[in-house]
Amino acid sequence: MSESTTSPGLPSRLLADPEMISACAARDFARIFQLAKRKGGFHPSRIARACDLTPSRVGEVMQGKPKITNMAVIERISDGLRIPGHMLGLADRSWERAAIPARRQPTVVVQPAPEGLPVAVKLGSDLDEILAIAAGTRVTPTVLRSLQASIEDYWRRDDEHGGEALRPAVIGQLKYVKGILRDTADPNFRRSLHGIAAELARLTGWTYFDARQYSTARGYFTESLRLAREIDDRPFIANVLACLSLQATYQDKAQDAITLARAAQDSARLDGGTPRLMAMLSMREAFGHASAHDREATHEAIGEAQQHFERIAPGDDDPVWVQYFDKTKLTVDTGIALGQLGDTRAAEPLIAEALRAEPTTNLRGRAFHTFWLARTQLQGRKVELACATAGRALDLAAIVESPRVVAHLQEFRQSLRAYRHAPAAVELVSRISELAS
Repeated sequence: MSESTTSPGLPSRLLADPEMISACAARDFARIFQLAKRKGGFHPSRIARACDLTPSRVGEVMQGKPKITNMAVIERISDGLRIPGHMLGLADRSWERAAIPARRQPTVVVQPAPEGLPVAVKLGSDLDEILAIAAGTRVTPTVLRSLQASIEDYWRRDDEHGGEALRPAVIGQLKYVKGILRDTADPNFRRSLHGIAAELARLTGWTYFDARQYSTARGYFTESLRLAREIDDRPFIANVLACLSLQATYQDKAQDAITLARAAQDSARLDGGTPRLMAMLSMREAFGHASAHDREATHEAIGEAQQHFERIAPGDDDPVWVQYFDKTKLTVDTGIALGQLGDTRAAEPLIAEALRAEPTTNLRGRAFHTFWLARTQLQGRKVELACATAGRALDLAAIVESPRVVAHLQEFRQSLRAYRHAPAAVELVSRISELAS
């Protein structure tokens, strides 16, 4: 469908609705179409005509059956319903950049504006535009709740499938939040918006880290630090430093990883960091020491993590973003750190125990942990068992968008050179090569 033949699109007041903002940021087209019908009067047949879809396809999407992920279809929806590109994580559409056709205007004598009013007033603004301007810069508790809910949804989807597909929407929402932050004067709302922007910047950095684009990831993590520093959110600063510490271990910068983890602990202590948070940060330090092959320091950091974890109480006011660090996560992280040290006899049962306990929906996490189990098994010369385990990690990697997982499996392929004549190794090497190609 050419852009010149599209319908006028959704009303501006609907595009400024917090529900629509959240649905677009998540690319939840079932909700977008439902809102278009309920609040915009766009029935399925009208949506279908505007977006060059069949009415039956629109009806199925509204029922939540097929997920729309094809970029060409997403662009058609953006153009057909006139949803600005940034709301769907797209570049600005051509119709957004196009000049408004000049219209013949009556001669107007401009009188001096009364004191306190702007001299230049745009004539002809319609009601939708006026409402959009007002709503787009007005922050309400509902808007904040909607934005926070979308962040939680992003993290859930990142855990399940990886962050590659999410990144455009997250970047678009970060741009949106920074825009309304500039127009918001209320100090309470500004603090909340700074916190939301910091979370979105960290999530963006995480998606680049998972894609092994470390320089770009570091830039977004640094932006997240600055935003959190604006509101002196010490626990969140610790959280971002922990991300940077983990990235440093992947870049074989063990001393940087240790320094960043310790800085994170210092930041958390300034705000009376909860035991769960301190346990997570201690494990990040353990990863750094394990990467440096410092056995004594690794065990000391693991011991501190376990001591912190034992002090967790039901009433602890943990930040939402650290609640993932439960007993299963502590167990698997301990196993990974010990595996890095080469202590396979201790590492293997811990990782296996965690895999049995962790949610089956966390596909990326399971892919990582299954790889680490295979790695410890191979270190113990259990070649056939290790290859079978790595095969399960490979199955998960095929449905998860995570270059980090693929890179781990490529490392595993290199480790199989010593067993290149074993039938199980030959078959697995072939499968890994196909995935990486």
